[in-house]
Amino acid sequence: MKKDDVKKFRFTVLGAGRSGIAVSKLLKNSGAKVFLSDSSPKEKLMYFNEDDFSKFDIPFEIGGNTDRIYDADYFVTSPGIPPKSEIFLNAAAKGIKIVSEIETAFWFCEVPVIAITGTNGKTTTTELTGAIFSDAGFDAVICGNVGLAFSEIIPRLKKDSVVILEVSSFQLEFISEFRPDAAMILNITQDHIDWHGSFENYMLAKFRINMNQKDDDLMIINYDDSVLRQSLKKFKGERGAFALNKFEDKNIKFKTYTENNAVVYSGLKSEKIINTEEIFIRGAHNVMNSMAAILAAKRFGISNDSIKFTLENFKGVEHRIEPVREIDGVNYFNDSKATNYDSLFVALESFQGRIILIMGGKKGENNFEIVDSLIKERVKKICAIGQSKDVIFEKYSGIVEVARYESLDDAVNGAHSAAVNGDFVLFSPGYKSFDMFDNYEHRGNEFKRIVNNLTKK
Repeated sequence: MKKDDVKKFRFTVLGAGRSGIAVSKLLKNSGAKVFLSDSSPKEKLMYFNEDDFSKFDIPFEIGGNTDRIYDADYFVTSPGIPPKSEIFLNAAAKGIKIVSEIETAFWFCEVPVIAITGTNGKTTTTELTGAIFSDAGFDAVICGNVGLAFSEIIPRLKKDSVVILEVSSFQLEFISEFRPDAAMILNITQDHIDWHGSFENYMLAKFRINMNQKDDDLMIINYDDSVLRQSLKKFKGERGAFALNKFEDKNIKFKTYTENNAVVYSGLKSEKIINTEEIFIRGAHNVMNSMAAILAAKRFGISNDSIKFTLENFKGVEHRIEPVREIDGVNYFNDSKATNYDSLFVALESFQGRIILIMGGKKGENNFEIVDSLIKERVKKICAIGQSKDVIFEKYSGIVEVARYESLDDAVNGAHSAAVNGDFVLFSPGYKSFDMFDNYEHRGNEFKRIVNNLTKK
């Protein structure tokens, strides 16, 4: 849809979160008829301001969805509503088209978009890509799941801006015209199956990032991910791929890989970018994230020296293997963003051993086989918390020392008491946060507060 055409249509925005509020204002300012509806009570809506919406003259309802929502041509939906929900089935029967916030914002975007998705690593790669572009002199605007909503940044874009956009499978499920100039799928593993209904549906939602790309657009994949590698020929556009080791594939035009402990970019020729040990953020997964970002940067003509400078200085993302403090020779790391076992695996792999692991959270799938070998090899003690603490105790108490705690505060103090010079205390829960906290940010901030209040022994 062209941005000038929105004024012809009626939009119901479902969800008064950050993106719902931003897209409501964007549509209203463009002349569209907008109605905002959220089933949550007012006290649970962090970003909603009633006076603000009255000022914009946007009608709304909160605390429930009435039939007024169906007086619309389009639903702009929140990720909280799954595809098979009754509200969407009713909308489809009434001929209402369902789109996501990123689809709607894209109608107004007139600058290049680099879109990044994957089960793990999205936020780090988005922030890193944005940092590379900013350091190279671009007006790089980072948005999406990583912070500001796509709709929120549209008014501030300039002619020379580049949008670096983190997107989820929930948002990609409901696109129709969204077309990034460069797209990345970092990896695909089991996640959000309850929302999508199956792994196949989840995978296909991720693949939609490439749905509208043209021959001269760039599609970047993780060549080490078997699902992505086997699906390579399905992707449109010019293909780029990254892998830990050098590989040959005639279907790949642009590559990054490691060789002799260095990251190499291969396009028209092979060029060394940086030694792997010079990348500031630690872990093999961050080498992979860096290689994905390099492919996007080279696409836009960013020099090797500029890329290298950013990789040497980028400090990482809050709540993702984030250094917090060193006490008595013990280093504390906040990895609250690890809400599944794939992320926990990545965190454990980043340390060679002597880990005191604080893990646990809301009960969920227990893919123990993913992390078993690393826990046996590298973890000295587990401090288990949350609804899953008994499951963790039953699984690992015969392998490593496991202690159960009723609160995060107690677990951190237990880890502090057990740790000695050279140990790492790693808070990498492996489970979602909603049993004890509002979200992973709340959980991570509490961990950092507790650690920063510890005293030397």
